[in-house]
Amino acid sequence: MPEIGEKLSQYHILSAIGSGGMGAVFLAEDTKLGRKTALKFLSTSLASDRGHIDRFLREAKASSALNHPNICTIYEINESANPPFIAMEYVEGETVAEMIRRRRRNIRQ
Repeated sequence: MPEIGEKLSQYHILSAIGSGGMGAVFLAEDTKLGRKTALKFLSTSLASDRGHIDRFLREAKASSALNHPNICTIYEINESANPPFIAMEYVEGETVAEMIRRRRRNIRQ
């Protein structure tokens, strides 16, 4: 996984956003286009398995075929990086987990 402050291609890693079973997502600055971007990295433990890499790439290709305001735009697939990553639109706002916690608090009040 990348380190905060590291530069990969045109992306400067700013912070970690979250992680899960398939990998981790980082906030990055696209230094060529001057915009915040989300970079989704395949877990290093899964990146050694061609089947997991193919699944990761299929996910990106399927997402890139969709055009909807509630789906992040895919900017790039970097298969040659180690581990591979998907560069996508960064959307500011609360996470689903934060929204659920907030709604639970409101229900209890």
